[in-house]
Amino acid sequence: MRRHSRSGAKLLPKGLVIIYEDRDILVVDKPPGLLTIATVTEKSRTAYFILTDYVRKGCAKSKNRIFIVHRLDKETSGILVFAKSEEAKLRLQSQWKETKKKYLAVVHGKLEKCSETITTYLVENKAHAVYSTPDTTKGKLSHTAYEVLKQTKDFALLDVHLLTGRKHQIRVHLADIGHPVVGDQKYGKGNDAHKRLALHAILISFQHPFSGTQLTFETKVPVYFNKLVGSLDQVSVQQTDTTEAETHRQSQI
Repeated sequence: MRRHSRSGAKLLPKGLVIIYEDRDILVVDKPPGLLTIATVTEKSRTAYFILTDYVRKGCAKSKNRIFIVHRLDKETSGILVFAKSEEAKLRLQSQWKETKKKYLAVVHGKLEKCSETITTYLVENKAHAVYSTPDTTKGKLSHTAYEVLKQTKDFALLDVHLLTGRKHQIRVHLADIGHPVVGDQKYGKGNDAHKRLALHAILISFQHPFSGTQLTFETKVPVYFNKLVGSLDQVSVQQTDTTEAETHRQSQI
């Protein structure tokens, strides 16, 4: 079952859009600049806070709540999945390695390889910065696959598959190969004039935690990306491989 974000989707405060909802899960399209969950300095400007208020229908005493399945960085836009019960959350997380997670990224420079899988061990330091280390005892093995969809003079549009889910993984791996994500003030170029991070979680595909139905959700390419790399009319950025398409077709028979 494939679903797109659409104009009829429910818009919540701070630009958060509900793509899909049933009794067990919530799937939303998060705008850039919105935290997934609270930090020490910010409690209310988060997707979690907004959605908790939504399921409680504004009643603070309501026992309804949501559960975080995964996170996106504050400046990363795109698809986020929440559960409406702890059991749904645990079931979704138990299949997370099999969940397909696809991102679009615009990076600086011209890439020599049209596609590659980047593999390093990632570790986080005391300043909360993530970096690759040769020390396998300290870092967590991490894999990021990419394919170049479009190359311009200054930038490249990448189709990125997150094969493991470490903090800041895509941003660190692309910076490691000399092509940081546009607008990445933490791991990119210090003089990057672009204020928005050009990283978008465009697609996710997983089995429903109770029905077992394969669900695939995808969003539109941000207009910001078109401004960086031009028209994407000739670029298939939301393609489905033959195997997945056939599996999806058979599930509908």
